[in-house]
Amino acid sequence: MVELRGVRHRYEGRLVLDLEQFALPRAGMVAVVGHNGAGKSTLLRLLALLEAPTEGQVLFNGTVVPRRAPASLRRRVTLVEQRPILFRGTVRDNLEYGLRIRDIGGTAGNGILGDVVGRLGLAPLLDRRRHELSDGEVQRVAVARALALRTDVLLLDEPASSADRAAAGALYRALAAERAERPFAVCIASHQLEDAYRWADDIRTLADGRLSPVTPENLFRVELPPGDGVKSVPVGGIEIVVMTDRTGPAVLALPPTDIFVSREPLASSARNVFRGRVTGMAIEQRGAGVHVRADMNGVELVAAVTAEAARDLALTPGAGVVFSFKATAVQVF
Repeated sequence: MVELRGVRHRYEGRLVLDLEQFALPRAGMVAVVGHNGAGKSTLLRLLALLEAPTEGQVLFNGTVVPRRAPASLRRRVTLVEQRPILFRGTVRDNLEYGLRIRDIGGTAGNGILGDVVGRLGLAPLLDRRRHELSDGEVQRVAVARALALRTDVLLLDEPASSADRAAAGALYRALAAERAERPFAVCIASHQLEDAYRWADDIRTLADGRLSPVTPENLFRVELPPGDGVKSVPVGGIEIVVMTDRTGPAVLALPPTDIFVSREPLASSARNVFRGRVTGMAIEQRGAGVHVRADMNGVELVAAVTAEAARDLALTPGAGVVFSFKATAVQVF
């Protein structure tokens, strides 16, 4: 749908984005995670066709976009910024505005508004004005206003940063419901890994303006058995012990930093101990550590160690390795 090729973008001579290739699929939800200042907001502005890259190309449906993108293309993309601005008037006025300038009214317009208002729980807010809304409610209204436009591409910059967990869940469920009805591309910039793990089809990490070779790893979609407390959950050729009261479909997320790496099993209380072989190693962008990939009976796990530890353990591709981690280290979403 939207693709960046060989893009380098600078502000006042400073390189803020350096991407060989970045593409949004036509009907997928991509989460871009990274620390503040990693370049996430800049990336969204390029994808929204609001800025042209200093170098490189932006393509829309395979066609190169001119440096000054035509309005007909820009209207097919909607960006909701982290601190969105609402127009004067009520919430209802804000939701109706985009439809009005697109000449969508009557039964069709009312149907669209009814859908987004219902999904995002905005009915009690329709007659309120900006100063009567919390920051989280403003974000929710802005997302609803964007959804009402039904564009081909929806870009969201930290859409739940001011929301509580219940409101954030409602927002992402609304996105899922909308995507179930019609195909469109979604890209969310977030530092909330839990939201990325739970809702996105694809997770990409941005570090210092570049895509990191190590994306959030150790994510497994599983079926949790009934019961409370300790559970042994099949994941490919291994079984991972977790602590959870949840049952049914879920995602297991194991932070690489919570894995103990050794050449032989450690004397510890860790309930998960797996022996395998190193398949790859990647140095972090800032050079502070090394991500070690290992095959554990057909399941790839990734652990983070310091560069010193990697040297001391003589970790190289093909070397035997043991990964250990506690049941409580596994997050369940």
